Amino acid sequence: MSRVTDTLRKNTMFIALVVVTVLFQILITSQGKGSLFAPVNITNLINQNGYVVILATGMLLCILTGGNVDLAIGSIVALVGALAGKLIVEFKFNIYISILICLLAGVMIGAWQAFWIAYVRIPPFIVTLAGMLTFRGVTLILLNGLTISPFPEEYTRYFNSYLPLDAKYKFIVSIAIGILICLTLVIMQTFSRISRRRKGYAQESLIMTIIKTSLVSAVVIAIFWLLGLDKGIPVVLIFLAVVVFAYSYYTSNTVPGRHLYAMGGNEKAARLSGINTNKTLFFAYTNMGFLSAVAALVCVARFNSATPSSGTSYELDAIGACFIGGASAYGGVGKVSGAVIGAILIGIINNGMSILGVDSNWQRAVKGLVLLAAVIFDVLSKRRKSVA
Repeated sequence: MSRVTDTLRKNTMFIALVVVTVLFQILITSQGKGSLFAPVNITNLINQNGYVVILATGMLLCILTGGNVDLAIGSIVALVGALAGKLIVEFKFNIYISILICLLAGVMIGAWQAFWIAYVRIPPFIVTLAGMLTFRGVTLILLNGLTISPFPEEYTRYFNSYLPLDAKYKFIVSIAIGILICLTLVIMQTFSRISRRRKGYAQESLIMTIIKTSLVSAVVIAIFWLLGLDKGIPVVLIFLAVVVFAYSYYTSNTVPGRHLYAMGGNEKAARLSGINTNKTLFFAYTNMGFLSAVAALVCVARFNSATPSSGTSYELDAIGACFIGGASAYGGVGKVSGAVIGAILIGIINNGMSILGVDSNWQRAVKGLVLLAAVIFDVLSKRRKSVA
């Protein structure tokens, strides 16, 4: 019984995602407004929330260091987007050189903030709040309050196109890739169990692993089936897969990645054990600048414009996705997969309420309550464990 309870606790947000999805599906179908699982809705969900996944992945690393956040990422997205508009649209720079300059700009902005946070030890809240105001102001100056558009098709196709390019094979290719992902997942789970058994680590029961793997595989096949019925696989989904896989591996299987957890658990103990906590903190915020630049390139391609208001409230979406996905408000706890689940949950709430015709103000209120509930759950869980 305790094992079942522990498993349910570890997968609370995944269960919540399923419940919310089913609830919206019932509400939408009962009102005769189509289906949440319509192929076009799945495609829109991926395209509209790609930036949240990218930013939440970077935000998670900041949160792991001790519950710290970056309030400037929305303004960085706007600034890098404005820079891309100036270079690509106005100055007609080479697209690849422009992309490289934008990414370097994001890294430099992140490093600027990271220096004050990691080495001068100014609180991250203050530094990133200042960055939020400063970079938004620079964006307005750079754009002179105007919108730059449209971007050339040569640029937007890298983010807005679909695979395969030949629409005749979109369904077959989508299903084939879905099956390949499921086989990869099964192989990874198998080798993970073998490795943990050899090392004598505790692990969940074989039945539970089979159930979880089967459920995830079924969801993957269903998603790629629906994508195949629409336009095919969005290119942005490939970018998201690369980001999620790379950072999942980094945080789980590398020494510097584990330093993030150690620092969040107890920074003083981590420093005494030989971890360069300043370097770890510097990397987290520099990396956040880099991923903000990546998100900016995706966003300007999707909207086909660079606007002064771009990126507004993006930091709140990223922070919300991390906490909803199980990251601790105190740091040291959280997974990239959890941040992805949080981002998907936010996307489904937005999409579902939009289909139902719910006012945008109510949508914000609901997202705020969901975020508060996630943090309350985290705090109460920790308090229960400490009492036990």
